[in-house]
Amino acid sequence: MVTASPVRIDRGRIEELTEREQKTLDARTPKSGEMYEWARKTLSGGVASSYQVRDPWPIYLEKGHGSKVWDVDGTEMVDFHNGFGSMVQGHAHPAIVEAVQRQVARGTHFAAPVEDAIVISEELVRRFGLPQWRYVNSGSEATMDAIRIARAFTGRDTIVKIFGSYHGHHDYVMVSISVPYENIGDPDNYASLPYGAGIPKAASDLTIAVPFNDAGAMERRIERLFDEGRPPACVIMEPAMMNLGVVLPEPGYLEAVREITKRHGVVLIFDEVKTGLCVAPGGATEKFGVLPDMVTMAKALGGGLPSGAIGGSEEVMEVVNNGSVYQVGTYNGNPLTMAAARASLEKVLTPEAYQHLDMLNDRLMAGCDAVLEKYNLPGYTVGISSKGCVTFSPTKITDYASFQASHDGELTDLAWLYMMNRGVFMTPGREEEWTLSVAHSVQDADTYVAAFEELAHDLVA
Repeated sequence: MVTASPVRIDRGRIEELTEREQKTLDARTPKSGEMYEWARKTLSGGVASSYQVRDPWPIYLEKGHGSKVWDVDGTEMVDFHNGFGSMVQGHAHPAIVEAVQRQVARGTHFAAPVEDAIVISEELVRRFGLPQWRYVNSGSEATMDAIRIARAFTGRDTIVKIFGSYHGHHDYVMVSISVPYENIGDPDNYASLPYGAGIPKAASDLTIAVPFNDAGAMERRIERLFDEGRPPACVIMEPAMMNLGVVLPEPGYLEAVREITKRHGVVLIFDEVKTGLCVAPGGATEKFGVLPDMVTMAKALGGGLPSGAIGGSEEVMEVVNNGSVYQVGTYNGNPLTMAAARASLEKVLTPEAYQHLDMLNDRLMAGCDAVLEKYNLPGYTVGISSKGCVTFSPTKITDYASFQASHDGELTDLAWLYMMNRGVFMTPGREEEWTLSVAHSVQDADTYVAAFEELAHDLVA
């Protein structure tokens, strides 16, 4: 719930605290600074991914166990980052370690089918309700291949996505993601804007963005695309947006999207790279009770190893079965990844595990809500099983436009610094949520709430 009549926060106070906390973090992480100077000589930007960049240097990690990680300066932190949500199993879970060690001794790669891949596909069918699966090695590969399958199935080229959603780093989905508020435009006519350089206009023009939580706007745009002679092959969307903190679907929205896409013969793809296996045994598909034509997964599937999967209906996946689509990859179904994924599904992500995650998330949200109310701060909590966040906004956020209009990015950046300086490892950036793991404890959740209360106290002191 959004705080009623929140206190007005002094922007100068935010700046003052940010400077203080930044100096504290820099002083605490000298070895990360040294490692950055070493890394940047051969690693572009000193990191392996642009999402790891941070000024003045990234925080380099050394090890992880259970709910904890340690940086190269030896600081122990409770991990609420969890590899961008990949480690819902916790670090070095004994069942996964044992499975991987056993498979390493038997061989790490064959580029041939293995038994574990069959067992996993059967379990994914049971959990998600889609009868056919294929494997890939990342979320980007999963969404790329799913779109290709949808195009082959429909014979159409155009795709529709949600404005502001991230679906990986291939050209067709690196469109209309991070856009300044003044450039967003009309929700019935969002422009197709490349996210960064190197994306051909011919590719971005094939991707049409529509707002989240607005089924009417989606249908109007789809109908216009039909009128223009470029009907869409698919709608690819997260059932709950996970890169604006957490934005949940409004009641009836997903059901309306399912009806619209079915009526227009458009393939509906739920991108569950972030929600799959993290919010329920069958992901958001199970949680919200809406069955798409396809599901894309990655992150948590591999238990810490690079992984991904695509699930689909018999009808849609026939273009793979009959050889029309070459869905290929040397490391698809890699035996090491399959061993980790099987152990995770069978021994870690059990019904009891999800009960534990739900309990912890409820505790976190209740604790942070109490702090917001106590200090009358502008914001509210939102969460779903292992995923959640504090959204610093005086009004409810329902889509990208409302996020850009009202979300307090400076306050979110300050909150990250507070967490990092108080033993809580969080994802850098103002759009990411916390992710819990089965290894997290009540004490871990209370550590987070205590750090958050310290921030709140200092803001209004």
